Amino acid sequence: MKRATPILAAALAVGAAPAFAGNTSAPVDDTIVAAPQPAPAPTNFGPNWTGAYGGVQLGYGDVDTNVSGSDDGVIGGLTAGYDYDFGTFVLGGGLDYDFADIGVANNAATLENVFRAKVRGGYKLGDGLLYATGGYAQAETDNLGSDDGYFIGGGYEHMITQNFSMGGELLYHEFDNYGGTAVDVEATTLQVRGTFRF
Repeated sequence: MKRATPILAAALAVGAAPAFAGNTSAPVDDTIVAAPQPAPAPTNFGPNWTGAYGGVQLGYGDVDTNVSGSDDGVIGGLTAGYDYDFGTFVLGGGLDYDFADIGVANNAATLENVFRAKVRGGYKLGDGLLYATGGYAQAETDNLGSDDGYFIGGGYEHMITQNFSMGGELLYHEFDNYGGTAVDVEATTLQVRGTFRF
């Protein structure tokens, strides 16, 4: 009986071998494969406004004081500045110098020119820029001299080509106690402008 035990064990091993060898099913891969990420949607914020610009502007000015009615006339001149494009928002600064021939205080004086140092910021709308602006203003007249004040306003500018834009701007100016007098001067201007961008 002792010899039968090894023979029986050998027979069982030989009989079980085909069962293991005949297993043809593919091994199961438990690795989790992440789904491919979709390509990021292209972002288009319109033209790039970053850069310097210079151009001309022309429009209408209305000058009012606390001692008389209002006077109006043509105003126009030069504009220059620099913008920086942040994607959907544009921030910039600029200088304006306008020539005028508008009566002040029932023609007691004549407004001859206006200088502005401005900041502006606004949001891009397709090929356009809708913005607010404000800053320092200096007005000069023939009889009352010059005086410092401020202005606020807004405008819209549209990129016609990569290097040329056109727009309009509405500004309100205030000069209190003009030239050391008791005259307060308020001026409103509405101008169209064309600028070359570099």
